[in-house]
Amino acid sequence: MKKENENRGSYDSPKWGKHPKETRKTHCVMVRFDDEEWLKFLSMYDQSGVYARAVFIKARVFSQSFRVIKTDKTLLDYYTKLSSFHAQYRAVGNNYNQVVKELRVHFSEKKAMALLYKLEKCTQELVLITQQIIRLTQTFEQQWSQR
Repeated sequence: MKKENENRGSYDSPKWGKHPKETRKTHCVMVRFDDEEWLKFLSMYDQSGVYARAVFIKARVFSQSFRVIKTDKTLLDYYTKLSSFHAQYRAVGNNYNQVVKELRVHFSEKKAMALLYKLEKCTQELVLITQQIIRLTQTFEQQWSQR
């Protein structure tokens, strides 16, 4: 029983409080920047995406590489608009099927054929727009995938 109490009182395993770290960080270095250097430092720090300035400085001092995280807003906007357009395109396809069924049921053959002819012209325009979108997407990917 006495041995347990003796071990609890030692520095290696405290009875309460914070457990001591193996390597304590006790040395502090202070750096001062002028305005131009400070702005350059802040821009490098922001690009790195590191959560703390101290971690960023230590990484640079010990020559560790740091990541630069860049988000291309135009690329993000393009893909969100393309996704929304694709959703609209699917809705048009669904409506197209419903219109053809209704034409067949509710109209005479002559009237249905006239309306289907108009619908076919609109469909051809939609196909041309789709081909243009595919070409734009391919050129966009070729231009921006080289980065």
